[in-house]
Amino acid sequence: MNFTSDRARQLKLGFCLAVATTLLGGCAGLVSKATDRMATNLGNAVLNQDDPATVRDGLPAYLLLLDGLLEGSPDSPALLASSSRMYSSYAGSFVHDNIRAKRLSKKALDRAWKALCIKPGEVCALKDLGFEEFADAAARLDDGQIEGAYLLGSAWATYIQARRDDWVAIADIPKVDSLLQRVAARRPDIDHGMAWVYLGVLNSLRPAAVGGEPEKGRAAFERAVDLSDGRNLMAKTLFAEFYARLVFDQELHDQLLNEVISADPDSPGLTLSNVLAQDRAKELLAGSADYF
Repeated sequence: MNFTSDRARQLKLGFCLAVATTLLGGCAGLVSKATDRMATNLGNAVLNQDDPATVRDGLPAYLLLLDGLLEGSPDSPALLASSSRMYSSYAGSFVHDNIRAKRLSKKALDRAWKALCIKPGEVCALKDLGFEEFADAAARLDDGQIEGAYLLGSAWATYIQARRDDWVAIADIPKVDSLLQRVAARRPDIDHGMAWVYLGVLNSLRPAAVGGEPEKGRAAFERAVDLSDGRNLMAKTLFAEFYARLVFDQELHDQLLNEVISADPDSPGLTLSNVLAQDRAKELLAGSADYF
């Protein structure tokens, strides 16, 4: 046996393994960045899709893809945020089974919290606070924390909407309201004014007689419409569904829905939402006479 040549091969193998490990470590960083970009690009493609049926049928595969990517990178804030947004959107727009909506919206909220708590800061610190402390801390969030606050607030609003008959969930409305109020104050046009839409829905879930603030909801919806120059059709549809129906204002209800139906839905970042808004507007308008 040639010990010299065997030793040489071992040294060569060890060197190759060391190089490979170094290269793979660098590749892992590149793969992580590519994965984050892919998640962002796929999310944008979904938002610009004009056929809701394609999204409805295809989105579960995308959700599973994000789940798979998170198996390999469970502490990626970007992947967690993308997953939270997509699960929240899917639960809120395409799931009509309330049990499933509750389950999926919980996953969205859990991932939003996890994304924010990878690097603990002011937003993550809100988690265990009572309302007064929560509201005070939310009011101190700076501009660098607004994106995270919006991620959390939107997922939390969807979670509550799926549990509008659950008083434990409803009890968190003031917290979510204070969080989204801060977002709206610092970045009023974030996500085409959707922070205001969430505020409108939250404050229109209950009549004033049982603690709701529908007029505050109306003002929020109107602000969302103004900020998007009327391009955010979902703002008008939800304005009709949650506020106008709550206060039994059929004239406003029908006016808003007719404006949505007659509008051009094609708008960057809003196309899918607008088409869904038009579909929902037609359903609501068809049932207007029976409701009122």
